[in-house]
Amino acid sequence: MAEKLLRFRELGIVAFTLVLIGVAALVEPRFIEWENLRNILRYIPLIVVVAMGQMMVIVSRNIDLSVGSTLGFSAIVVGNLFIQYPDLPLWAAALVATLIGAGLGAFNGLLVAWLNIPAIIATLGTLSIYRGLVFLISGGRQVDPNHIPTGLIQLSQTSPFGIPWLVIFAAGVALATFLFLRFVQTGREIYAIGSNPGAAALRGIAVRKNTFLVFTVCGALAGIAGLMFASRFGYVNPSDTGVGFELVVISAVIIGGTNVFGGSGTVAGTLTGCLLLGVIYVGLAVLGISAFWQLAIYGLAILLAVTFDTLIQRRLGKTKDGSDML
Repeated sequence: MAEKLLRFRELGIVAFTLVLIGVAALVEPRFIEWENLRNILRYIPLIVVVAMGQMMVIVSRNIDLSVGSTLGFSAIVVGNLFIQYPDLPLWAAALVATLIGAGLGAFNGLLVAWLNIPAIIATLGTLSIYRGLVFLISGGRQVDPNHIPTGLIQLSQTSPFGIPWLVIFAAGVALATFLFLRFVQTGREIYAIGSNPGAAALRGIAVRKNTFLVFTVCGALAGIAGLMFASRFGYVNPSDTGVGFELVVISAVIIGGTNVFGGSGTVAGTLTGCLLLGVIYVGLAVLGISAFWQLAIYGLAILLAVTFDTLIQRRLGKTKDGSDML
């Protein structure tokens, strides 16, 4: 029954997204112009890549509030590398971004897994620390478009297949996440930890090791998303790069059906959440609605999603107890 409810939820999100597109098109016909649809297509990969890592963290009954700052720090470091070394190969920049993100994520994992600091407290602290490092490294200076390599910009424009490379890469990350969680033992252990950490430990599952792993992976994906940000927008500004992005990602994951209390969540559901928020992001801009409304919408979406999860859990609890059998 739980699987049916979650599938109904995913289909409901897709249907709501289509309705939202239809309404926006009626209000502002240029919303469905190809350029706006391309903007949606190019923005969603950033959310998807980080959301895959965040989903694993939340499934393990934790949360990472520092992903936006990690993205910003990675982007500003790589951006400054391009200033100093204009001929830096893209593969080297991608490696640096990934390693930076993995290092920051590993620090989060150390605080949570081995120092037993609650994830929400630990990552709230590192959110501020990493954001401070962004300004320390950059000196408050923006990496201008003329310093971003043309080859990097083109990754968000097209590919031999007619689809931007960023979209292809995000699809690959989503597929890899699905295969890892579905078929690899460690992936299944992450669900077990989220369902009941104590019972998982008694069954011999390395709770600390796996917790450390999901934070490291989440950080690595946020790091590479920093490079994707530079490709998508063509600049890196320390004042706004990645600011508030953690709320977008968490919203996508929770809306997609991942239980905020851990133990359940799907890649397909998370993708639907990313699609919805991508439409909202571009739609508000096209309709001329203030960006401040985005924060209100994201917060409302989280509340509605958590409420829906609670109702599902209560329904399932009654069914298991036999007090409300269908």
